[in-house]
Amino acid sequence: MTATRNTPVQAAVELRGLRKVHGSGDHAVTALDGVTLGFPSGTFTAIMGPSGSGKSTLLQCAAGLEQPSEGQIILAGSDIGRMNEARRTELRRDHIGFVFQAFNLVESLTAAQNVELPSRFAGRRANRRQVDAALASVGLAERAGHRPSQLSGGQQQRVALARALVTRPDVLFADEPTGALDTVTSQEVLRMMRMLVDREGQTTLMVTHDPVAAAFADVVVFLKDGRIADRIALDRDAGTNNAEAVAARMARMEA
Repeated sequence: MTATRNTPVQAAVELRGLRKVHGSGDHAVTALDGVTLGFPSGTFTAIMGPSGSGKSTLLQCAAGLEQPSEGQIILAGSDIGRMNEARRTELRRDHIGFVFQAFNLVESLTAAQNVELPSRFAGRRANRRQVDAALASVGLAERAGHRPSQLSGGQQQRVALARALVTRPDVLFADEPTGALDTVTSQEVLRMMRMLVDREGQTTLMVTHDPVAAAFADVVVFLKDGRIADRIALDRDAGTNNAEAVAARMARMEA
């Protein structure tokens, strides 16, 4: 059930004092430097920042794909840092969905078969009703039997979105999901992601460099040098003014 704007919501993901250091000694590079941040259930958060600011590392750590050097990550009520790799893999499979810039669809499979892949990789029989529901949720119920080559770029990304949603994840992580799409198609995919938050209560965390994409979120968090530099809550009724506000805040941060 989707929480109303006036209803307190719990964090679907919590980052507590997160640090991530690559390398050691003179070659050490701090990608994240003490980030504490919560992502409330049923909300859409965009992460922005200059190249090298740590935004992709934050997403990778929050999703359990990278281990932080210090700090805690609480996801689905569990401390990821206390898990072994097998348990983290299980948690990602059952509680997390991923969408990336590359669609990563298998060309020889239909849209429905691509959506079935998470179940097959987990050694489970795909639930066709869930597959059909996932495709319907992204407006592709009539394209289930089409292969990627028969779909537009936007439709392919929506198949990737359905594949991420078929397990009904607690959190959807999106890394530059519209980076390979043209402006019109990007808007189509972003509206779909926004609708999933509003209608289905899908908690979504998206890394992007695009103020227009970030404007679809409820909150935009800005990173700089591995730290939270700024944060703004967006007015969903503000329309294009949100993109302008995000772009202006980003420009001030980079000045």
